[in-house]
Amino acid sequence: MRSILLAGIAGFSMLTACGSDPGPTAQFGPDPTLPEPKRGLLPNMTIAKPVSWGGELPTVPQGYTIRAIATDLAIPRQTLVLPNGDILVAEGSGGSAPTLTPKDFIAGRIKKLGKSSVKGGDRLTLLRDADGDGAYEGRGIFAGNLNAPYGLAFVNGAIYVANQDALVRFDYRDGQTQASGPPVKVTDLPSALNHHWTKALTVSPDGRLLYVGIGSNSNITERGMAAEVDRAVVWQIDAATGAHKPFATGLRNPTALAFQPGTAQLWAAVNERDEIGPDLVPDYLTSVREGGFYGWPYSYWGQNVDTRVRPQNSQKVASAIRPDYSLGSHVAALGLAFSSPVMGGRFAEGAFVGEHGSWNRKDLAGYKVVFVPFRGGRPAGDPVDFVSGFLKDGKARGRPVGVTLDPRGALIVADDLSNTVWRVTPARVPDQATPD
Repeated sequence: MRSILLAGIAGFSMLTACGSDPGPTAQFGPDPTLPEPKRGLLPNMTIAKPVSWGGELPTVPQGYTIRAIATDLAIPRQTLVLPNGDILVAEGSGGSAPTLTPKDFIAGRIKKLGKSSVKGGDRLTLLRDADGDGAYEGRGIFAGNLNAPYGLAFVNGAIYVANQDALVRFDYRDGQTQASGPPVKVTDLPSALNHHWTKALTVSPDGRLLYVGIGSNSNITERGMAAEVDRAVVWQIDAATGAHKPFATGLRNPTALAFQPGTAQLWAAVNERDEIGPDLVPDYLTSVREGGFYGWPYSYWGQNVDTRVRPQNSQKVASAIRPDYSLGSHVAALGLAFSSPVMGGRFAEGAFVGEHGSWNRKDLAGYKVVFVPFRGGRPAGDPVDFVSGFLKDGKARGRPVGVTLDPRGALIVADDLSNTVWRVTPARVPDQATPD
């Protein structure tokens, strides 16, 4: 049986490698090029084999420096900078959805080849830079025995953690290095199957409301619509009571959430659907409207109907909101952080996006952190590579996930392949300096 499966994987790899893939199309911005859907027996699949950094570092723009501030972690996903400058790292890996077809099984085995072999830590690790030199010599477990923690938020003296099955809270004193007790449950989160298990998290500027991104339970409803109840949504949750309601729907996998500074506007990075070609459908960055519907599963990028969905729903298609900004197809955007003037120059106004990288196109896409410039509060211009070099000679040395702005003047990047947390700073600003 094992030899049959291995032969199937080899055959699948050969078929996908020989598939037609013309290379990445220019799909950035508010009006991406959308080709006709292209379906086949098998999707293209190219996995970047993991390799070590070998003493090298990721590439950052001139005038910036990068250093690893934590290594040998256990699948770091998202980070949170606490008020005293300590950094919390959520480590874990979740999901329990059974495979539906032999194709799913083979695809899962192939995708696994591009992941870290380390087991997820199911914990929060705390990093401390006591002397302000940017080295983060202090490290310890803040809380363990969690269930695939992902999203993190701090508000009103409490740390909130979005596990794959529940939103929980830890009370926090400034400078605390370990949780003083077990977490308090705020509310359960949808966790049946968990095809998309990550639960993104952010908090409203006034601290009253929490927002959780909950991904779909399928690519395109192949598990049936009953499996999609409370899925492909952003929930709004009362931080005090745990009461919740859908805030926006039709977002296939909202993997990162953030409020635009100085506004009450929520934004999301969203991973779109697969298996209709290497250049469909673009992952995107978008403002999120209360009550808004963003297309999944019936349509994509506004009113482009996905004919695979049965039954169709023309009313939902007509109401679908077109996203604000295309990041490109299959880049797998998993991180979002708005910048501020502390990052300097052309990176002072805009959003950093962590792109985990593609698995289902011949020519790899993503595998970097990009900066989307804003002007007048809106995206303006093509994305700029901010942290790259994760790919070398078709092999992956790292895969960025969460990105977090440190208000002292740094970008924190979680890398769940090399199990590293990176820190990027403007070279003209000393690591130990705190802006006035």
